[in-house]
This record gives sequence, structure tokens and C-alpha cells, in this order.
Amino acid sequence: MNFLIADTFTSSLGKLTAQEQKAVKTTAFDLQMDPSAPGLSMHRLDNGKDPNFWSVRVSADLRLILHKTGDSVLLAYANHHDDAYRWAERRRLERHPDTGAMQLVEVRERIEVAETPRSGSVDANPPQGVRLFDNLRKFELMGFGVPADWVDAVREATEETLFDVITHLPQEAQETLLKLAVGEKPEVIGPSAPPQDGYAHPDAQRRFHLITSQEELARALEFPWEKWTVFLHPTQRALVERDYKGPARVSGSAGTGKTIVALHRAVYLARAYGDTSVLLTTFSKALANALKARLDVLTAFEPDLARRIKVQSLTGFAYDLHTQLFGQPNIAPQAVIRSLLVKAAAGEGLAHSASFLINEWTDVADAWQIRTLDAYLTVPRLGRKTRLGAKQREALWAVLARCREGLATRGLTTWADVFERLTEHMSVSGLSPVEFAVVDEAQDLGPAEARFLATLARSRPEGLFFAGDLGQRIFQQPFSWKAAGVDVRGRSSTLRLNYRTSQQIRTAADRLLPASITDVDGLGDERKGTVSVFAGPEPVVATFPSAEAEIAAVAGWVQGLIGEGYLPQEIALIVRSDQQLHRARSVAKAIGVSATELSDKVSYEPDTIALGIMHYAKGLEFRAVAVLACDDEVLPLQDRIETVTDEADLEEVYTTERHLLYVAATRARERLFVSGVNPASEFLADLL
Repeated sequence: MNFLIADTFTSSLGKLTAQEQKAVKTTAFDLQMDPSAPGLSMHRLDNGKDPNFWSVRVSADLRLILHKTGDSVLLAYANHHDDAYRWAERRRLERHPDTGAMQLVEVRERIEVAETPRSGSVDANPPQGVRLFDNLRKFELMGFGVPADWVDAVREATEETLFDVITHLPQEAQETLLKLAVGEKPEVIGPSAPPQDGYAHPDAQRRFHLITSQEELARALEFPWEKWTVFLHPTQRALVERDYKGPARVSGSAGTGKTIVALHRAVYLARAYGDTSVLLTTFSKALANALKARLDVLTAFEPDLARRIKVQSLTGFAYDLHTQLFGQPNIAPQAVIRSLLVKAAAGEGLAHSASFLINEWTDVADAWQIRTLDAYLTVPRLGRKTRLGAKQREALWAVLARCREGLATRGLTTWADVFERLTEHMSVSGLSPVEFAVVDEAQDLGPAEARFLATLARSRPEGLFFAGDLGQRIFQQPFSWKAAGVDVRGRSSTLRLNYRTSQQIRTAADRLLPASITDVDGLGDERKGTVSVFAGPEPVVATFPSAEAEIAAVAGWVQGLIGEGYLPQEIALIVRSDQQLHRARSVAKAIGVSATELSDKVSYEPDTIALGIMHYAKGLEFRAVAVLACDDEVLPLQDRIETVTDEADLEEVYTTERHLLYVAATRARERLFVSGVNPASEFLADLL
């Protein structure tokens, strides 16, 4: 007999108290051991729509809802007596007649929708309320996974009632209808013919999971809020388990599950390839720690698997490897590099600004590890808008070379040097500490890091897997991955379903970016066609006459959230840079709540509001986010604009500043407040 668990069960379990959860888990383990054990107090529910629902007594008031047939037992729901019974009475478990996927179908209660003109009306400006799917026939809607009982309600849905209807439908139907509503052609995913087992259908596997051991059940019950550890979307599962035959990349806008795919890919590789080692990495220690916490959930009760997946920031991994092979690297402070460049330029009689010299060193000479004049004369200066002729490069090379000599004299090195030295060592020795590398937030890799990764995992065709979003690139200039030894052409996929951010927040944030962004190798990230699977309030975008007025308004907004039941750790206050942090601190002080300041080491603390700059918010998520102090000359940052020596370079400044606001805004799942003091940032108008 198959023993299964539904996502509705894990969701309901997470809403119970810790003591109630413990009691439900105990009963679940008893059911797995023997669903027919005489000690279990259970009876069939006779007044529901499905005769196979049973109630199992957990305590005097707690009930576990079970669906039981001759060949399967499904944990479906858990709640207090009356609520549990009402849930079961309104549902039935059935195999969809067209798709073949098992579905928990909510019994439809009639939704009254006012009559509105049909789409063929002669009115040139039809009123709101036009039906979105009235042109689709029943067989078409059912082919999308809509249950037969809900076809009429779907055909009556308007833009105003869409989310009222689709929240009652299975997820595959929700996603398809959302795509149709925004004018996109939905993808048809799944087998051409329904499988014999309705639970084996890809759409069913995202909501039902076959439990094969007590350890697997314990993992699912121990972390009920982390549903992604068990229930993967079919598109995500296909990317995780695909045989790529080379380096691969998954992209997608914020909230589409790229990190989830990366986590599962690391676990999949460790399982599929036996006694191999996998590096799961990202750009910061704080994000690496967050990845490690999630990986611990995925690999609970599998210590050998966890042991073979190393989770570390990429610089941390390189630092440890360099220390092991050559000793600890002494990384040069930025101030030393600046001083060496300025002094060398003065000695050569060059008038370039310090910012130009630093960027030329960081983005060209050091990034590509240029060691000779000939190499510097031919290296592409991608992302550097100021054009340099051969004679200008010759003059500049003397400055760059003297900077490198000065670092060597002082026993200093750069991160690019570290990666290059490790790359050369692995190329010569043929040895690597890992067979596979999975990289999250890959859009912020530099050339030296890319070359290092290409060499690190060269022993396996599928050795490299990247997850990232070009729209969130804020740390690195664009460069050719192919030139750095990483070619993902033909193995690049885009996720388009947003599970984290509401439709309203996602739509507003997407206005900050172009509909598509293309990298240097011609691969594009298309934002068009991305949809969120849930709705929420519209973001608040406001400007104020003074910082004091803004602080009071944001504090009132946060207090309102807490009054609605939001926990402090579910809320973040984000600003552009350190100079604006005092406003965020003032908000926390005004509402009397402790605050944790984000850093490259800290991301969350319980019972405290998070506050920090946009760079440190990257990769995090909160139920509610206030992005404040978005004033003119703050966003885009005036200090960056003033360092630009060529008007063409302004484009890159404005692009990355927009990316920063996009990153900050998309940290919010449900509620977003964006504000500034007049005159406010010109970017705020794009959010409206």
C-alpha cells in the first residue's frame, strides 16, 4: 500500500502550535506503521463529497484527515475538529479525466458574477468586467487541468474576480490561466499520454509525495513550512534532473525559484553520481549560510549526502584552498591599490581620475589577469565606455604594471590573483577538490571566478550549473562567459512562474528593467511572460516633505503590519547606502522594536526587524519590505555619478542603480512600501 503526504497537510500542520504539531506527527507515524491498527480512533466521514475521507482522532479537539482507498493512504489535512471536518466536506480526491493527474478538488460554491458585455460587443471602450476566458471551450479549459465543476466559474472570471476564482483551482490550472490572462501562450508540460498512476503525473508530484521510509516522513513533518523540499514544480524538477552534457544555466526574475533549483541540483548530483563531491556556492558568506540551512533540511537523515556537499562562499572556498596549497593570501585593501595607481599615474604624467584608474584595474587588468602590454592592447574592455587607442593603452599599461609591482613588493595579492593561481595549479596538476559546482547568484561572477570554476569542474561534462538573473547584476561589469571558458549556449533555461512575490509587487518592480536583458554572449533573460501565482495589495509609493515625516509614515505602516500579525523578523527596512541607515534605525526606534543590521555575515535574527543597505538584502526575502530614503542624489547615488569621466559611462551607473532598487523591491513577498524625501528619486515614477 502506498503512503502519501499532500502539500495541504504540510501547510495545515505549519499553522498549528508546536504542541499540536507534535501530537499530529505522532499520529502520522502511527498511521505509516499500520493504517489499520486497532489503537487508531478513526471513522469515515459520511456527509462529505468523497466517501474515502476519514477522520483520525489526535486529541480531544485535533483531527487528522486521511484519504484511504484499497491501494493508498494519503495524509490530507490537520486542524481542530470543526475546521478539519469542514475542509474535508468541501473536497474530493480524483484523477482529472483529461490530464490524468490526481487532484484535490474543492467542491464549487456558486460565485455570483454580474452580467457584462461579451468580448464581441460593439462598444469600442468596453467597461471593466469583460470575461477573460469566455472564448475558451470546456475541453480546452479541462486540458489545462481545470476541474469540470469549475469550468463555468472560470469562463465567468473577469480581471477583478480572477484571483477569487483561481485560488480554488489546482496549481497547474492557476498557472495556465494566469499566463492566458496576461496574453502569454502557456507551456504544455507533462507526458503526451496520462500515466497509469495518477500520482506519477508531473503535476501530481508537486502536491503529493510518496513516502517510502520513516526517515523521509520525519523530514517532511519536521519542516512543514519548507514545502519546496518535497514538492517541486514539474519545470523545476525537469531542470534539476536533466542531462545537460555541458555547463548549464537557469535564469529567471526574482522569486521564480532559481535558488530552489540550485539546491535540488546539488543534492541530485550528489545522489546520482555516488561517491563524488559537490560545491554549492554563492558570492557572500551570509547567503552561503542561508543555503546551508536549507540544504540541512533537504539532506536531513542523509549524513553521507550532506558530507559530500560543501556549502561555502566562492571567495571563502578559494581562500581555504589557497591556504592549503600555498599559504594564506594577503588580500590588498582597496585604499592601497588606489594609492599605488594614483602615484604611478602622477609619475607618468597622466591626468586620469582615481576612479577611472581603479575601474580600469578592477574590471580589465586585474579581472582578466593581464600581465603583458601585448595582452592589454588586445583585451576587450567590455563595460568600459571610455575608448582608448593603442598609444593611450601603452601609457596606461605603465601605470597598471607599476601597481602590480607595488603589490608584489608589499606581499599583497587580489582575489583575481588568488583565483588565477588556483586555476593554473589545477590545470597543471589535473587535480580538483570537487567534481561538481553549483553556483547561485551567478550573474555577479567575474572573469577570474568563471575561469576558476571552469577548471574546477572540468572532469565532468555536467560539472557546472549556474542560477542567476541578469536583472540583479550589481557587483560585476558584463563580460563574455564563453571567453572565460564557460559556454552555456543551448543549455540555458528560464523560469517564469513567481511563487515568492505577489503579482502587484512583481509587476511594479519589473517596470524598473527592460523586458529583456541580453548578455555579452547573446543569451537573453526574457522578463516577458513571467507571472506570479498570488495577488496582494498594490505597493505604496510615497514622497514626503522631510525625513521626519517619512520616518513617521514608515513607522505607522510597520506598526499596522505588526497589528495584522506580521512578526518582526518578517519585516525589513532597506536603504541605498550606509549614509541613509539612520532613517531605518529611527523607524525601528519609533515603533520600539529591536533591529538586526544586515551584513555579509548576518541575514536574519528572530524577533527583530532587519535593516540594511540594498547590497546586503540580495538573496533574502521578507513578507514585508520598506525601501526608504530614495531621495534625489541618493538613487542613483550622486557620488557614483560624480566619478564618471565619460558621459557614456553614466549608462552603466544608471543600470546598476536600477538593478539595486529592483533587488530591494523584490525582497518583499506580500507588502512593499517605497518612499523618499522631495525631490525624490526619478526611479520612483517607474514603479507606478
